[in-house]
Amino acid sequence: MFSLALRTLRFRTGGFIAAFVAAFLGAVIVSACAGLMETGIRSATPPHRLAWASAVVAGQQNFDLRKNSEKPKTQSVTLPERVRLDRSMADTIRATPGVSTVVGEVNFPVSLGKQPLVAHGWESARLSGPAPRADEVVLPAASGVAVGSTVDIAVQGSMRQYRVAQVSDRPDVFFADSVADQLSGHPGKVDYFGVVTDNPAALELGSGVSVLTGDERGLAEFPEAQASGGRLIPLSGVAGGLSLSVAVFVIASTLMLSVRQRQRELALLRAIGTTPRQLRRMVLGEALVIGVLATGAAAALGPVFGGWLFGQFTSGGFISPAVRFHQGWIPMIIAAGATLLAVGISALVAGFRVGRIRPTEALAEASVPRGWLTPLRLIFAILCFGGGTALAIVTLAVMTGPIAASTAGPAVMLWAIGVAMISPGVTKLTAILLQGPMRLFSGVTGWLAITNTRNAATRVAGAVTPIMLAVGIATANIYLQTTTTAASAQSFAADLRADAIVAGPTGISPEAIDRIRHADGVAAVSPYVTSRAFITAPFDENQTKKGYPALGLTDATTNAATVVRGNLADLTGETVALPDTAEVSRSVGDSVTLRLGDGTDRTLRVVAIVHQRAEAEQLLLPADLLAGHTTSGLARQVLVRAAPGVDQTRLTQSLTAATAGLPVSVGDRSTLAAANAKNDETGAWVNYLLVGMIVGYTVISVVNTLVMATSRRRREFGLQRLGGFTRGQVLRMAAGEGGLIAAIGILLGTVVSAGAIVPFCLVATGRVLPDGPISIYLVIVATAIVLALAAAVLPAWVATRTRPVTAVATGE
Repeated sequence: MFSLALRTLRFRTGGFIAAFVAAFLGAVIVSACAGLMETGIRSATPPHRLAWASAVVAGQQNFDLRKNSEKPKTQSVTLPERVRLDRSMADTIRATPGVSTVVGEVNFPVSLGKQPLVAHGWESARLSGPAPRADEVVLPAASGVAVGSTVDIAVQGSMRQYRVAQVSDRPDVFFADSVADQLSGHPGKVDYFGVVTDNPAALELGSGVSVLTGDERGLAEFPEAQASGGRLIPLSGVAGGLSLSVAVFVIASTLMLSVRQRQRELALLRAIGTTPRQLRRMVLGEALVIGVLATGAAAALGPVFGGWLFGQFTSGGFISPAVRFHQGWIPMIIAAGATLLAVGISALVAGFRVGRIRPTEALAEASVPRGWLTPLRLIFAILCFGGGTALAIVTLAVMTGPIAASTAGPAVMLWAIGVAMISPGVTKLTAILLQGPMRLFSGVTGWLAITNTRNAATRVAGAVTPIMLAVGIATANIYLQTTTTAASAQSFAADLRADAIVAGPTGISPEAIDRIRHADGVAAVSPYVTSRAFITAPFDENQTKKGYPALGLTDATTNAATVVRGNLADLTGETVALPDTAEVSRSVGDSVTLRLGDGTDRTLRVVAIVHQRAEAEQLLLPADLLAGHTTSGLARQVLVRAAPGVDQTRLTQSLTAATAGLPVSVGDRSTLAAANAKNDETGAWVNYLLVGMIVGYTVISVVNTLVMATSRRRREFGLQRLGGFTRGQVLRMAAGEGGLIAAIGILLGTVVSAGAIVPFCLVATGRVLPDGPISIYLVIVATAIVLALAAAVLPAWVATRTRPVTAVATGE
């Protein structure tokens, strides 16, 4: 039967191409997602400035967070700020056998005019020429500044003058080593050491220190690259899983439609003695041949598509551009195996019904398909609807805030699978309900379209299912994202108690804060410092793997937290205010140990317990304490509250005058809100890209399925024309069928998306309808209608170009 399958494939070009396209696109997408996951796991970050070093010694950015419980557990977490090393460690490294060179490196931001640059010490430049003096600087040649001239450079929130000692072909700025040590904001510390050694393995420097070699050296230069892998792995896993689920649907629908179109042929084989097992083997053999060819072709395009996706992620700011895309043979094996498995399962499902037909019923079944609701379909539908309902209950009863999307997303697929299992019945029922409007607007051609849809509900369901998937996935994911973004913006605005924002790209100096505080019309001033921290003793079971967000401030009136116990006015020195949801929230005066963002442990006294918005709980610390443990070492923004009776214009003018000559900018509260929205937009853009990729695959499959289904009806169209129908009436009938398919798919897709959107919106915003313009849904609906009509009418137009007698004589 396998050899028969190979010989007969060439006589079914349409079905072969349709199944090949479905499997090929599925394999390409799964391969690309697997390549992204491999890239995230490897996190290969080739060094740039450190290419000369055979090893890099840096602070340990990961640590094991140990839980205090009866069964102690540890989990590796990544510190959000750079972990620096003492400069004196250079002597220890030089004493290691085989070490010939040790260079300490510091990195800090500066601005030349409006151009942001990165500055270093002269030792790390490894350039020829004398070192710059304390009042000198080395600038990049691209800056266009002449040697010997004097320039104003913004650094550490102040404007300072330096003489240009020389220019280099490097894109960075270089100061004298002693000056760079002070300007870095962390005197006596280095970001990392570049080491030339014959034996990197001999560099054993104790706990808290990492020795990086190979591509790992780049992680010291680009610490943000380490977090890229953590974002890329779950993202690619979710996208790959969703893509594979959609691929199973699409491939199964295509193969089942192909098998149904051949039921006359299969029925004849059954009638002459072919066993059910032989038929299933033949169908499976054909599918596997298609699957092997599709995965072979996808092997070439998968890495290309994966590289394009990775480029989009890096250009959008979601992934560090320092990370190198890598796709080896493992993703191709995964994609091939997953695609062949999907093809095999789809072929078995498609051939199951054919194998069960008795020879005496075979020809009748081929002429008029009857049964479609098998016990297996019913069981799957009940389980999926039950799972979708359970997730909706969990979303409403357990989840809070935007994290409710974690259960709303999977609910879409469960509802979609359940509806797909009963789609023939739903298609027939919907066609019956729509027969009145169709006959009213389209007369006899509409009646015929309704009749065809009702009598061929099983065939039509194969085209309805992909449209339902496309509409459901697109509507649910886009509106979940727009609602999450809107809820985040509203919450951020509610928590922000400031009338103006003063921001500095290199930080806000104490001088600037003092000027702001004494500006006319200012009632309260507070630096705004953000980081993350972990409560380690006593351990807090409520904190996530990323710990708690930490906020540094000096004036509690700029924050929306409500004091439950204690007083935020006491938030000075070695103190902390805890959220009331923290497990360690105890009496005021107790002590807790925090591991701050740079890995430093600090034991702080609790001065207040505060109530904050759900899912926005954060630790409150003195601004100067938290800033000293961040990468920059300074606050980048200052929040300002206006005195009573001072309007926004007057406050802005006063702050602008007070900070004249300083490298800062003055904006209203929308400035900080816009920065917060930009972070949300990055995540939203990635979500839209992945949803667009999956929906695009589904849309292609919709066209694929409808073209195959319509082009096989040439004999049917010929009989209709011989019976008195004109070619125009046949085309209008095809358009009516396409419109019905679109309407049914849109209706089911809307129901599927509502099963996820409504519970999420009730939790996130308290409303039933999502945030976001209605135009999004209208575009989705219009796209589905246009594609369904085009895919139904164009093949019918081609099929009816043949003379009716010829079409009937040649058959399908």
